[in-house]
Amino acid sequence: MVSIQKGTVEDIPFLMAEKEENRGVPLPLFIFIHGYTSAKEHNLHFAYTLAERGLRVILPDALHHGERTTANPPRSMDYDFWNIVYQGIQDVDTIINWADENTFISNDEIAVGGTSMGAIITYGSLVNNPKINAGCALMGTPSHEEFARWQIERIEKAGHELPFSIEDMEQSYAEIRNYDLIQNQDKLNNRPLFIWHSEVDTVIPYEFAKPYVQTLTENNPRSVYMNDKTSGHKVSRHAYLNAVEWISQNIKAKKETV
Repeated sequence: MVSIQKGTVEDIPFLMAEKEENRGVPLPLFIFIHGYTSAKEHNLHFAYTLAERGLRVILPDALHHGERTTANPPRSMDYDFWNIVYQGIQDVDTIINWADENTFISNDEIAVGGTSMGAIITYGSLVNNPKINAGCALMGTPSHEEFARWQIERIEKAGHELPFSIEDMEQSYAEIRNYDLIQNQDKLNNRPLFIWHSEVDTVIPYEFAKPYVQTLTENNPRSVYMNDKTSGHKVSRHAYLNAVEWISQNIKAKKETV
């Protein structure tokens, strides 16, 4: 039987899924991060299925989402998107350290994944944290700076006045580069990736993933890329089932040294 528990580490609310008989036992750890305007509860199907396979799955709420929504949220969350991403990358570190301190992780078996914004956080976490063995990115982009510039262009084309200066934006782009996997590919260190993206996604367009898929997957035989021609910005059941299978097999994969 799978148990779903609520918890908090520092100021991060989370759900944790594991088999009842595995409570307190070190297990492979999978951290799964939800998308923009979503919340931790929306990915319980991933958590339940992977827990049945013997993993411990933690689903955190991102900044300004779910239980972290405050009475005075940012004036526009769209303009706070990259701050949410940055905090999400730090949250992954916090959760890993907490799980490690509580001996919840077996043999350093750690993977991180997510959908949409959660996939963007996943790519950044691989740049940031070498302890992670594998990443699962659904509907995200590893090219953070390119996508951020496109977001700004789209806002400007819609006729909206930006609430920050050109200098502020350039400073933000400089910070974004620190977690941009395409600009820090050496930090991937041959860790395996599962990447899924729909060719008709208009929220995070396929063009921001397509040019880099081969580069990110060709050096590791465990890496997988799946595309889709109909789903748009929604993970298909086929993708979900394949992702679960891949995660359960590759969370134990050890990093290779270049």
